[in-house]
Amino acid sequence: MNNRAGILRNPEWAIEAKGLVKNFGDHRAVDSVDLNVRAGSIYGVLGPNGAGKTTTIRMLATLLRADAGTTRIFGYDVVKEPHIVRQLIGVTGQYASVDESLSATENLIIFSRLLGLGRADARRKAAELLEEFGLTDAAKRPLKNFSGGMRRRLDLAASLIAQPPLIFLDEPTTGLDPRTRNQMWDTIRRLVDMGSTVLLTTQYLQEADELADRIAVIDHGRVVAEGTVDELKASVGTSTLHLSIQNPNDISDARQIIEHVLKVPSTMTSSIGKITAPMTNADLITDLLIALRQKGILLDEMSVQKPTLDEVFLTITGHGVQDNTFSEANEVGGAKR
Repeated sequence: MNNRAGILRNPEWAIEAKGLVKNFGDHRAVDSVDLNVRAGSIYGVLGPNGAGKTTTIRMLATLLRADAGTTRIFGYDVVKEPHIVRQLIGVTGQYASVDESLSATENLIIFSRLLGLGRADARRKAAELLEEFGLTDAAKRPLKNFSGGMRRRLDLAASLIAQPPLIFLDEPTTGLDPRTRNQMWDTIRRLVDMGSTVLLTTQYLQEADELADRIAVIDHGRVVAEGTVDELKASVGTSTLHLSIQNPNDISDARQIIEHVLKVPSTMTSSIGKITAPMTNADLITDLLIALRQKGILLDEMSVQKPTLDEVFLTITGHGVQDNTFSEANEVGGAKR
């Protein structure tokens, strides 16, 4: 468990933010954002570039002062008590904050020393973190020879030297290959198992789906939806039943049975023998299978698919998550850290 848990004023809620506002000139980057993150969870903030994700994190982490609104981190006010808040958080951005002229071990030792650890403790901590993040074999290798995934893991390791109860991860897997991204996901899950709370911003819908206990969808500086993955998916529609009919001659009869039993219209897909229909009542699947069997209609395949997060985002915002309407890098002077 986290060695700083004893100083938490409110151990139940890692983040309580209300009405956060941030303007850059005439542009309102964050517009009355509310976030409540329960301790011990992974909270996803999903949105396109320019949605306000990075700016929100910077305000929560005391790196940027809000123009309006309040934030408490484990009960401590980020404006009135920033020195305490900074002891409770770790911040990892999209680009590794490491010195390429040094080895992984040397980087972590320097970061540890800056945080007040003695020489022996700093060396011990560096070795522990390199092992935790699978970098022991590359400990003495020049960072210029590190892959993007290795650099990202080292950056995350550096942010954990102080074992913070709350970790901000700002698009930590941007640009990584699928294999390395999966490794990072495993690492993030382990962080929560070790007692930390994680707030994760991402543009990857699958990442939010895989990791987050709850998700806030941010668009144009506002939280436009919030809830668990299942709640967000349920908010945009029902699941869809997919049937593959073995004999194409049975398609017409199968559609009639589906529409009669499920009491919904069915559609044909572009593939021969494929039928889809909305499914509002899962209990009716058994009745449908019995009716198809009684008619002698054989299936090659059957599946039920929930709405995807892609469909959720498109329905809620009216555009895809990869749309880029305004660069947050410009908002904060060119650096997304």
